[in-house]
Amino acid sequence: MEMVKDALDQLRGAVMIVYPMGLPPYDPIRMEFENKEDLSGTQAGLSVIEESEAQLWWAAKELRRTKKLSDYVGKNEKTKIIVKIQQRGQGAPAREPVISSEEQKQLMLYYHRRQEELKKLEENDDDSCLNSPWADNTALKRHFHGVKDIKWRPR
Repeated sequence: MEMVKDALDQLRGAVMIVYPMGLPPYDPIRMEFENKEDLSGTQAGLSVIEESEAQLWWAAKELRRTKKLSDYVGKNEKTKIIVKIQQRGQGAPAREPVISSEEQKQLMLYYHRRQEELKKLEENDDDSCLNSPWADNTALKRHFHGVKDIKWRPR
């Protein structure tokens, strides 16, 4: 809580530098600093969760206020976690999909095309071309020795 107060004090100082005569009473920043902002009737008012009704969730686990964060995450200070806030009694928040629906459509299209290509290649997998004269790897040698078109059966 101390860090939040320090950050708010820094913001107040920055606003005092930029607006030396002060902010007007209707300004949202001033109302936020004085904790008088009225969000009733606005969309932003629906997303405000009171501190007493809030629950923190991480990795499908509820983070209890009585425990330390290191009990959940570990002792590594460089660990970065993304915590979700939920109202008390609503349970764990829904998991986010690993990939978006657009990416999923692209992947399905790619794999469908790949499967069609493999089917076409499998249909054209005949070895009849290997018996043709241009595929004979000893044809050049036989041509130079003059032994082409030798038949072993009598005519």
